[in-house]
Amino acid sequence: MDADRAVGWSAEAATAGAQGRLAGKVAVVTGGGTGIGRGVSEMLARHGARVVLAGRRPGPLTATAAAIAAAGGAALAVPTDVTVAAQVEAMVARACAAWGGIDVLVSNAGVYPRRELADLSEEVWDLTIDVNLKGHYLCVRNVVPAMLRRGGGSIIFIGSVHGYTGGADVLGYAAAKGGLWTMTRNLARTFARQRIRVNYINPGWVASEGEVAHRQERGESLAWLEEQGRTAVPSGRLQTPEDTAHVCLLLASDDATQITATRFNVDGGLSLVM
Repeated sequence: MDADRAVGWSAEAATAGAQGRLAGKVAVVTGGGTGIGRGVSEMLARHGARVVLAGRRPGPLTATAAAIAAAGGAALAVPTDVTVAAQVEAMVARACAAWGGIDVLVSNAGVYPRRELADLSEEVWDLTIDVNLKGHYLCVRNVVPAMLRRGGGSIIFIGSVHGYTGGADVLGYAAAKGGLWTMTRNLARTFARQRIRVNYINPGWVASEGEVAHRQERGESLAWLEEQGRTAVPSGRLQTPEDTAHVCLLLASDDATQITATRFNVDGGLSLVM
């Protein structure tokens, strides 16, 4: 399947989608091909949204779009580097041309380098801030005008517990996620009268493909990771992409018209003990 091709619904799926909680809505999910982004994309599509998948790697985007289509949903895969203004602008224009506008932005794309201060190079710092803060700003700057034309919308930032606690090896990441929480409150206040809601989700410790690979590189097995969930997380397990996706579904829907400037800890209580 072409990476920039819209995937339509079958007649049966179109009937089911028309009755969904997000029927008629168009959602952009950055970092939509893997991990939390894929879980969110599939959840929103399952409930009737037409989903634009944006990310740097075409392969995972097309695979996720194909999975959504196979399940009867509608997806458009648009390779995008969120740190490049022209690419973000083009992605938003493509979404609007294909489906008439944008109602939901799940701004999820991010990088998570672990470096303590002595090993945190300027290059890694710049990359971390560019993706995890500037990238969200560029997405919002381009999506907000499209939402205003639709009479409002929902912006959902995927943040982190590190945005308000941090850790020795995540200085740059924590600074960016903390800035994202400030951005959430600022934008929520700025656009409340225009019916654009802005919220922030802390997904906790997610057992994503990237996290599993990182731990394996450190010699830490999947069994070790599962044990950490049982012992370090008050709820007794690590989080999944679907845990975050369920909250995104609420915030994307019309059930959340009075929810804005709010931080959701989908972390099994991890933020209580960090």
